[in-house]
This record gives sequence, C-alpha cells and structure tokens, in this order.
Amino acid sequence: MASFEIRGGSPLRGQLTAQGAKNEALQIICATLITPEKVTIKNIPDILDVMRLIELLGKLGVTINKTGEGEYEFRADKVEPEYLLTDDFRIRAAGLRGSVMIIGPLLARFGKAYMPKPGGDKIGRRRLDTHFAGFMKLGAKFVYDVKEDFYRVEGQNLKGCYMLLDEASVTGTANIVMAAALAKGTTTVYNAACEPYLQQLCKMLNRMGAKISGVGSNLLTIEGVENLEGTEHTILPDMIEIGSFIGMAAMTESEITIKNVSYDNLGIIPEAFRRLGIKLERRNDDIYIPAQSNYEIETYIDGSIMTISDAIWPGLTPDLLSVFLVVATQAKGSVLIHQKMFESRLFFVDKLMDMGAQIILCDPHRATVIGLNKQFRLRGTNMVSPDIRAGVALLIAAMSAEGTSIINNIDQIDRGYEKIDERLNAIGAKIKRLP
Repeated sequence: MASFEIRGGSPLRGQLTAQGAKNEALQIICATLITPEKVTIKNIPDILDVMRLIELLGKLGVTINKTGEGEYEFRADKVEPEYLLTDDFRIRAAGLRGSVMIIGPLLARFGKAYMPKPGGDKIGRRRLDTHFAGFMKLGAKFVYDVKEDFYRVEGQNLKGCYMLLDEASVTGTANIVMAAALAKGTTTVYNAACEPYLQQLCKMLNRMGAKISGVGSNLLTIEGVENLEGTEHTILPDMIEIGSFIGMAAMTESEITIKNVSYDNLGIIPEAFRRLGIKLERRNDDIYIPAQSNYEIETYIDGSIMTISDAIWPGLTPDLLSVFLVVATQAKGSVLIHQKMFESRLFFVDKLMDMGAQIILCDPHRATVIGLNKQFRLRGTNMVSPDIRAGVALLIAAMSAEGTSIINNIDQIDRGYEKIDERLNAIGAKIKRLP
C-alpha cells in the first residue's frame, strides 16, 4: 500500500484551485440513474471514491463517456437492476458509502433497489435509518437481512406524504428527494438537510423537470412528476479542500491564493478560521492567505476558552474538525474541539501527540488543544492515515514539522483529494509518493 514521505518545514507560495466537491459529486452521479436521457456533469474530481462510483454505475448498465478533463456524459437507458443481486455488486458497493444514494433514483424509476451495508470511513456509527424510514413513508417495503447485511427496498407506486426526518441527514435527504421526485402527489420533507451540495442536487433535478421548492431551507416540498429529462450540471469547488488549504497555509507560514472558491457557498468556514487568528482576504471569488509567523485563538467575551464544534448546515461541517484541531496545535492560546456527530473521529490525536502536540483527549467527542505558538515545532514521525479527513490533517502536520514524516495507507487520502502531492509540490511542498 502506498505511502507519503514528507520533508517538513518548507513554506508554500503560489496559487491552488480546489477540485470539484467530493460530497456533491457522489450525489449528482447517483442522480443520473433517475432518467434514461443523457446527463453531462462537469468538474468531477478524479479521486478514488468518485471513480469507484462511476465504475459501479457502468457495471449497472449506465453508458458513460469521458468527454474532457473532469467532464463525463451518463446515459442510464439500459440499467439492469438485477445486477444489484450479484456478488460483484455486493463487493463493490460494500466498499463505498456513497453508493447508498443509488437507492432513491432506482426505487423511483424501477420500483426496487438492493444494497449491502455500505463501507466508508470508520468514524463511528453512521446509521441509515433516516433513508429507509423516508422510503417507507413513501409506501415502499423495507427488508433488512441481518445475516447478509443486505437491504431490500421495493415499491412500485410511491405516494407523496408529509415526513419529519429524525435527523437532517445529507445523504438521507438526497435519497428521499430523488425517490419523491417521481412519486405521485406532493411530498413535504421537514428537518431536511440544506447544505450547498444538497441545494445543487435539487437545482439539477428542477432543471430536469422536477418540482422542488424550499431549496436552501430545511422544509422541502416535492411535487411528483411522471419523468425527468437530461441536463448539464457543474459541480461546486470542494469546501473541505478549501478549508484544508487555509489551515495548511497557516501551519506552514505560507502565502497562497485559492482560486474560484465559490465564496458565498462556504458558509461559516472562513469566519471559523479567523477565530483561530488566521488572516485571510476575499478577493473577488478567490481567498488570499498571507504568510503568518503566528496566529492567536480568540476567547469568548468573558475570557473563557473558545469552543469550535460541528453542526448541521449552516453550522461548521464536521469534515473540517480534524483540520481545525491540527491548526490549533501551533496557535497561541487554547481551544476545545467538540466533534458532536461522529464519536471516533478524534482518535487520530495520538499521532499528533507523538509529534509533540499538547492535546488532552477528554472523551471520544472532545479534545482540548493547548497551542504551542510555534515556539516548539512538531516532530516528524511515522503515521497511518485512519480516514480521509484525518489523513489530510496529518499531512498538514507533517508539512509543518521538523524532519521527515511517513504517512502510510494514503489510499485514504486519495479517496478524497485529487493528486494532492503533485498539486502541493508545484508550489513548494516536498512530498514523495512511495509505492
């Protein structure tokens, strides 16, 4: 399995352009199954999870053509739902969590969908109850084979209804919206997720002929239609990668410009980095980060320690908490990092402590970071990437550290970041990919 060898201490200088958003791409690619007509998608990131999903759709019978850099045409006019019962499908889908979003469009078009328990990052419990509860409210029958870890959903005549989701699940909302788009009557979804990537999915479906209102709010209304047409869609830049680049610039005392970030879709992310003392400027639709020798964490008005925690949109995305934690290790001051949504995402901090970081892991959800104010730099070490987001956080730590670090299991990083070593090396990083 491949590794990265990182020589730390090299400041970066130049421009970076964020890849297309991974989380949006997974939703949008699954949505191509909802119509037999051609759908063209642009700005698709060339990362493992996305390429595996595209390959899975090809096995399902979708005709796929790559028409340019990051641009693909999908035509789902020869889909074979029986492929879902094969061992090959079980193996492929079980290793890719995003594959769960094929259920909604397949249920809408063909009245049935099957799925093994999907894989993905091991970051704690990631239940799928919201998805299946929504399908059942639309009239589908659900069966879970405990021995086989296999889900079956069937329903030929889905009917619109009112539903209040038990959690504002992004993938759950996406699945339910796609199923409801072709259901008879009107579906109202309350406590719906409203992330920009979910908004993008709804806007794309509306261009295809769906009737979805309330986009951008937590109350969606979907009037079912008979069928959907083809369309073109361009994926937003990845807000997680943009946040990773901001944190990387601060940790390595680098001057970089992140181009074409779709700033208005970043929500609270820029301001959250400012709370850590990081300077950044909006320049049209770019973000400029000047080189900083130090940065100081804010406190609350009464002087108490700042807490940075994740929340459903428009709160701070949980996918960036690992980066915030790493960046805080070299800040002036202390901060409590509270990872509310996933109970295993902070378990990578032992690797940072091996590098010299001062962190108290309070429990599976909370860690207190005492910043070193760059008076004591982190030390290079050997590490293993446990998941996508912790992997890039460890890469940032290694780039700022004294000496050389090795990060093993970098497939986890490649799942979410396109050619990250090549792009960073082009502006001054010293990262070597080892076979």
